[in-house]
Amino acid sequence: MQVSVENTSALERRMSITVPAERIETQVNKRLQQTAQKAKIAGFRPGKVPMSEIKRRFGAEARQEAVGDVIQSSFYEAVVEQKLNPAGSPSIEPKSLEAGKDLEYVAVFEVFPEFTVAGFEGITVERLSADVTDADLDKMLDILRKQNTRFEVADRAAQNEDQLNIDFVGKVDGEVFAGGSAKGTQLVLGSGRMIPGFEDGLVGAKAGEERVLNLTFPEDYQNLDLAGKTAEFTVTVNTVSEPKLPELTEEFFAQFGIKETGLEGFRTEVRKNMERELRQAIKSKVKNQVMDGLLATNPIEVPKALLSNEVDRLRVQAVQQFGGNIKPDQLPAELFEEQAKRRVVLGLIVAEVVKQFDLKPDETRVREMIQEMASAYQEPEQVVSWYYKNDQQLNEVRSVVLEEQVVDTVLQKASVTDKSVSYEEAVKPVEAPQAD
Repeated sequence: MQVSVENTSALERRMSITVPAERIETQVNKRLQQTAQKAKIAGFRPGKVPMSEIKRRFGAEARQEAVGDVIQSSFYEAVVEQKLNPAGSPSIEPKSLEAGKDLEYVAVFEVFPEFTVAGFEGITVERLSADVTDADLDKMLDILRKQNTRFEVADRAAQNEDQLNIDFVGKVDGEVFAGGSAKGTQLVLGSGRMIPGFEDGLVGAKAGEERVLNLTFPEDYQNLDLAGKTAEFTVTVNTVSEPKLPELTEEFFAQFGIKETGLEGFRTEVRKNMERELRQAIKSKVKNQVMDGLLATNPIEVPKALLSNEVDRLRVQAVQQFGGNIKPDQLPAELFEEQAKRRVVLGLIVAEVVKQFDLKPDETRVREMIQEMASAYQEPEQVVSWYYKNDQQLNEVRSVVLEEQVVDTVLQKASVTDKSVSYEEAVKPVEAPQAD
């Protein structure tokens, strides 16, 4: 077999391969002999059909299959011989497929980029530290109570945070518009669910009262047909209900599946959850800074095949998350290209760090991570056991631990500063940069 390789770009390779005709004919004859043993043809006993008849009937099909198999196997042999690492399936260009002659074809494909990860010293990381104070815990208990707010009918004028049951009809230029009317809808004043002015216009209203609100849709309203237009809403208030926060009772505690009894036991469990969230938030922010630093200090070219595959994965995830009747390939690729490129590049960089530093998952850390996750459940021992009986889930945890070890490796050489902050600041999500 003859092989020659041409570098057509930084990552694309054009490999010309010539396979001796004898190899093709051997494969063709092998298939024909297998066919002859089982072929059922009228006038002939099984296994006694003349080879000339087998060739006449099945020769073209046998050759096509043989050529396909030889192309596949010879391509694999050629990339091994040339020490190439394809990043996707090749595009095959046949040059000579004539029977009795050598098989010639060209395979065009991309290879994984070859690079060494460097620049750890130029990466800066701010590592936060925080504690869960009693005040933080009290605030969290208030949040949990508000999340379980009940509403009770009140015989008074509506205030912010009250829940109103309303009927309304919206008109633009005197005509009712689609989606602008509803009956028996529940609306919490101050929630910002309706357009500006709608909820404010109902403050002070009482059950049975009708109010007419003249409002203007925002210029950036999602329905472009209504954006910037003035509308008239006739609103009838059916009921006014005031919020009632639940008391910190055993019944309330039971909603969260907490076994400990009493307020102190509940506070202890909530604090544990907050501390767990705090650790994860700090770890995540450090990791994001490290990954951003690795991207900035190690610019590499991305194989188009890997980028395309990642875009397809993100399309599928988007459809699964948001539902609807849309198919993944109907979503524009441009929506996902930036995220896909980041994920592909980071995947390549992380894999190279693992290779350069010969990292392997620390099994002690793997168990600690599983135990940490399991501690959020009522029967943590069962959760731990489940992970160690499920290879796929266990390997996913190992991958996360290995990624943490990559972060630790970078932190040993990066410029790290420690900063004490409040619990709220530590767990607050990092805001995405605004586009210009």
